[in-house]
Amino acid sequence: MKSKANKTSFKPGQTGNPLGRKPGTGALQKLRAELQGVMPEIITQLIDMARGGDIQAMKLLLDRGYAPIKATEQPVELDLPTGGTLTAKAEAVLSAAASGTLAPTQAAQLITALGTVAKIAEIDELTARITKLEEANAKS
Repeated sequence: MKSKANKTSFKPGQTGNPLGRKPGTGALQKLRAELQGVMPEIITQLIDMARGGDIQAMKLLLDRGYAPIKATEQPVELDLPTGGTLTAKAEAVLSAAASGTLAPTQAAQLITALGTVAKIAEIDELTARITKLEEANAKS
């Protein structure tokens, strides 16, 4: 079978319509250019409207002028059983979430992290077992 090559007459970087509309001449660019000159007046009028009690003007200024406030969780000191099983640690996390000491999202993240640790420990154990088996087979 023949592979079909792109059979265009245009070279890379060459436009298909060299006599077409020039960049920056569209309706949006024209509107932006017109607004550029009157923007300070519009903002001043918007501030005056907000000071006068216009809720929509206030909302527009706040939405555009300030980033939204994001919820943040405070760090919590959590006593996990040292040397215990991962199950015991997960139970401690759930207990802390149930008592209100730990936020539910933090508890979910910690339990996910414990699950990841369990997978890593499992891989380490399997690697050690495979290495022992390979060494035993090499000696035979």
